[in-house]
Amino acid sequence: MTTLAAEPRQAAAGIERGLAGRIVDRIGGGVIQVFLVLVAVFWLVPTLGLLIVSMRDETANNSSGWWTLFTKPAEITFENYSNLLASGFTSSFWNTVLITVPATLLIIAIAAMAAYAFAWIEFPGRDTIFLLVIALLVVPIQIALIPIAKLYGTLEIFGSIVSVVLFHVAFGLPFAIFLLRNFFVGIPRELLEAARMDGAPEWRIFATVVFPLAKPAVASLGIFQFLWVWNDLLVALVFADSGNQPMTKALQSQMRQFGTNVDILAPGAFLSLIIPLVLFFAFQRYFVQGLLAGSVK
Repeated sequence: MTTLAAEPRQAAAGIERGLAGRIVDRIGGGVIQVFLVLVAVFWLVPTLGLLIVSMRDETANNSSGWWTLFTKPAEITFENYSNLLASGFTSSFWNTVLITVPATLLIIAIAAMAAYAFAWIEFPGRDTIFLLVIALLVVPIQIALIPIAKLYGTLEIFGSIVSVVLFHVAFGLPFAIFLLRNFFVGIPRELLEAARMDGAPEWRIFATVVFPLAKPAVASLGIFQFLWVWNDLLVALVFADSGNQPMTKALQSQMRQFGTNVDILAPGAFLSLIIPLVLFFAFQRYFVQGLLAGSVK
């Protein structure tokens, strides 16, 4: 009788705990959402400040903070942007595009084929070669600058856009192969075996079965590689001459010895920022899927 009487009380306690738990979950969820919104707002404040600074003249920026624009909207001007475009910044923008787009596409194409080979093609020394590729992840690019500069000088491509693209491709491949290979391994073997039974060659299996399924991973890799190359300064300083310099090097050359040159740096920095933001938000869905790929079996 005691056991039977205790069961309803335990059940009631379980219902109460469940109700209390749901209340805590709802309150906690609301607090977390408010916290994330605040973090997003604070993260956007520097971007907003950069935009406002880029639309104020040098005198206004030197005399007051950017937040005073809300009380003095007449300070807004697009003269900084017109001066920036007239100074030859447009050519640096296209140089950045000519460096970033080929470097990103080449990384995706080469790494995808190599990752497929490491994941699904049996050949002697496959695991050993893959470990050597992974070991290259710890090699810093600084130790290769001088040897590759000498090699480029021998090949007579030093200072060209091609030299910058090749350097980014070479040092981006280890991480790209590692990322895509781990994704390809998670694809069910039955899909590939069915395609082989139908007589499909390996290149057709890769192009029609594996690569379409890897869109999330490819999108994540593309975003990582694009942002790295787009924002790179070190490689551009070493291998790009003044006629082929990207935006990062062009903005760095605008630094004055005893001044900040905000009227040029602010609009240039905002223009270099807006393209990666648009790309990220455009492929955000695939990016999140690629980060979560393989986390749940």
